[in-house]
Amino acid sequence: MIPGTGALHPLLIEFPFEWTYIRSIVYVSLYVSLIAVALSTLCSLPVALLLGFKEFRGKQLLTSIINTGMGFPSVVVGLVVLFAVSNQGPLGSFELVFTREAMIMSQFVLAAPVITGVSLAAVSSVDQGVRDAAFAIGGTRLDVALVTIKEARYGIATAVLAGFGRAISEVGSVLIVGGNIAGPEGESYTRTLTTAIQLEARQGRFETAMILGALLVVLVLLVNAIVVRLGSDSGGLR
Repeated sequence: MIPGTGALHPLLIEFPFEWTYIRSIVYVSLYVSLIAVALSTLCSLPVALLLGFKEFRGKQLLTSIINTGMGFPSVVVGLVVLFAVSNQGPLGSFELVFTREAMIMSQFVLAAPVITGVSLAAVSSVDQGVRDAAFAIGGTRLDVALVTIKEARYGIATAVLAGFGRAISEVGSVLIVGGNIAGPEGESYTRTLTTAIQLEARQGRFETAMILGALLVVLVLLVNAIVVRLGSDSGGLR
């Protein structure tokens, strides 16, 4: 209440809208990034194990492609995904333009090389004697892979964190394929924390932009803590 006027303070009027706006943006950011990173991890870890265990023709080329993908420009990824889901693209019949699914696809492409590359480094650093010991006691290839994953769990956790950081901090590709769309009531459809920060800062709404930026940092730290805790818990299974 503003003293002497009987009117509500403007911040008290705007806060419910801002809270709905911020909450929906956080939800979309986590929804898109967590699914993209989960799918990337499921695909990247087997590739990292294959490259770490096997010698085959073209291995060096594949490794080079993965390393190149770790620094691939995000706007180019966005353009490629946009073409793939457009009416003229191979996935045009699914009508994925400016949807969360298209954003997941773009973040998957960005996160997968990061998770694969860092996981490969972690797997390759596991002592060969560990694998030989697993084979010596009658372990199957799956057993050896599980032992290797356990030994490399901290590196793999770092890979997942790096992939998550790459995904949730992305602006260019999700802006291209998602369109930064929010409804008239403030509910986000494809607007994420990063694209909202860019929009709010451009419109001079620095308070909201700072709140969104702080939330982004908190989310990254929270996911970091969860993954590190899981890695520590798995260490107790020795």
